[in-house]
Amino acid sequence: MLGCLLGLELRRVRSGRRMTFGKAGEAALGQWMAENARVRWVEHPEPWTAEADLIARHGLPLNLDQNQRNAFHSRLKERRLQARQRARERPVTS
Repeated sequence: MLGCLLGLELRRVRSGRRMTFGKAGEAALGQWMAENARVRWVEHPEPWTAEADLIARHGLPLNLDQNQRNAFHSRLKERRLQARQRARERPVTS
């Protein structure tokens, strides 16, 4: 989803069921993340139990699952749907 927000074109690949930004798009996304994203982690014996709490407490806007209350949720969901629809309308790439 981040790639869609950055203006990268989502495309269907191989069988047509999988979607990606292609080699150039994935490289651009990786570069953007290297320059702008920060990752933190905590070891947890059952990390899936902590997910809902983390989303609720920190307002993670790019996480759609369990995050319907976030003000950005509906806009992000719509952008994702639009990107997928445009990808379905284009030919499958290799």
